[in-house]
Amino acid sequence: MNKIPNRQAICEVLMDKAKEDKDIMVLCSDSRGSASMTPFADNFPDQFIETGIAEQNLVSISAGLAKCGKKTFACSPACFLSTRSYEQAKIDVAYSNTNVTLIGISGGISYGALGMSHHSAQDIAAISAIPNIRVYLPSDRHQTKCLMEALLEDEEPAYIRVGRNAVEDVYEEGKVNFQMNKAGVVGENPEDCEILLVACGEMVKPCVDAAKALNEKGIKTTVLDMYCVKPLDKEAIIKYAAKAKAVVTVEEHSPFGGLGSMVSQVVGAECPKRVINMALPDAPVITGTSREVFDYYGLNAEGIEKTVEEILRK
Repeated sequence: MNKIPNRQAICEVLMDKAKEDKDIMVLCSDSRGSASMTPFADNFPDQFIETGIAEQNLVSISAGLAKCGKKTFACSPACFLSTRSYEQAKIDVAYSNTNVTLIGISGGISYGALGMSHHSAQDIAAISAIPNIRVYLPSDRHQTKCLMEALLEDEEPAYIRVGRNAVEDVYEEGKVNFQMNKAGVVGENPEDCEILLVACGEMVKPCVDAAKALNEKGIKTTVLDMYCVKPLDKEAIIKYAAKAKAVVTVEEHSPFGGLGSMVSQVVGAECPKRVINMALPDAPVITGTSREVFDYYGLNAEGIEKTVEEILRK
């Protein structure tokens, strides 16, 4: 069982690259521990800035440093980064086209028992609505590493959401087959599928497990790992949805404006068929750990498998 959370993978990549690249800057809003950035701060004090609990300042300072030629990474809980500093993300990062990567840590319902004030079930919709900023939700530590390495090679604005806890590996180390802004295809029947599952972030692994169970039952199922929510890999959606009887999207997000809405738009325009969106409810979620919340709402392998079987019975 993997014990390395995606946030730690981010820190490890930045520490490795910062040894040679002194333009890399990491900023935190009293969140270095939550972001797993304490090792970076300790080893590269001249490349680290602590703004305190001031998310607006965090983003604006990051943008200013980027205008001075720095590669800046602003780390803060996703629930605050995507709301308190929304205007700064819109104007100082996206509109000003600065080389800033916003890293939303403890995303989705990672904070579990802390409730709606600390959940970020709206960030995909909110950030995606801003022109000129990309949105990424990597599925495991290996994909996170590949994504971070790619982002260090470009200068465009981006938002990354990662969860708080370690997640099971979707890929093997060195075998991610990563392409920037291209969905990963996971499953036994990529070219011949009855059901297409499209997921992002922590929901990819439950989809992979559900697909395995469904394939064993003779239901040909393919999983698209849509880590690149924006820009959405429309070509992959059209290619595989065109062959499927139905499409199921799975996301740790509100049912409005997220991955399900985006996929539905593409399928409806290009290859119309039934699309089912599995997401968090339009209500404050129950109190509990991430696993307890996912299980309660059926956002687990068993719930996904059950949903697919119900679709095929209709």
